[in-house]
Amino acid sequence: MEDTSTGSDATTRSDPETQSGPEAQSDPGTQSDRDPKPASDDRPAGDLDELRERVESEYDFDDFGPSDMAKMSAEEWDAAFDPDTWITGDRLLDRAADELKSRIARRDVFGVLERVRADDGERLLVYSDEGYAIIRPTGEVIGQGTVHRDVEPVVALAAMESYEVPPPPDDWSLPHPDSVPEGTGEFGNLLIQVIATVQVLAGAALLVATVATDLNTIVAPAMGILFLLVGVFLFVIVANARLSDRFRSEEYRNRLRALREAKERPEFVPVDEGGVIEDELEE
Repeated sequence: MEDTSTGSDATTRSDPETQSGPEAQSDPGTQSDRDPKPASDDRPAGDLDELRERVESEYDFDDFGPSDMAKMSAEEWDAAFDPDTWITGDRLLDRAADELKSRIARRDVFGVLERVRADDGERLLVYSDEGYAIIRPTGEVIGQGTVHRDVEPVVALAAMESYEVPPPPDDWSLPHPDSVPEGTGEFGNLLIQVIATVQVLAGAALLVATVATDLNTIVAPAMGILFLLVGVFLFVIVANARLSDRFRSEEYRNRLRALREAKERPEFVPVDEGGVIEDELEE
């Protein structure tokens, strides 16, 4: 699966328990069981405006993610998102595709993005080695795993008329495994190394001065030993951070290789060359 660009293929089936979307997301946890009419309609206008202001100040909708969705109460969700203004249809798929491309480029979402066919139109498919998500024009999101969890808030944002979807970069697809650097945050590691070096030198200087001048005090050698210990501790932190970065980078490269070397989509992705398997879809 070397090409991560969008293309028409087929589409999918899934479990009804994993369905969600703008039409049913008045509650992040049990969206499909809630009345489509927002509970906030029964609140006084002043209380509703106050709640909306509080929600807008508490949540960053430019970086809205699964954790924010999980924290939102039903009233907060209804105040923030008006279901009567949801965007649906092909426009929703286009907006969701652009938002997903941007997030894949930023590595907020790990997955291959494709457009697949269905009997009643197109779908968006995002899949990785650990899960998948299928987006319908109605805003429903069907899938499993971390991909499904990451895609749900993306579709919710894309369906909001007030949310401006940023244009995706030209090179938005998953990178080549060999282009992934060993780690990030090298500037921070270098800064800690400089501080650690200063600590070690200061500690060594105090110990040498104590021996050379035959000082009759315990303060200088004690401080020297303390500086040395702090310096060694900081060096250990840097070494551990670099090892962790290398481990994460190698794990990321391995996942990229698995996707690129696969001859077909993972078996758990309910898409085949013939299109949607309607009799296996459970609504």
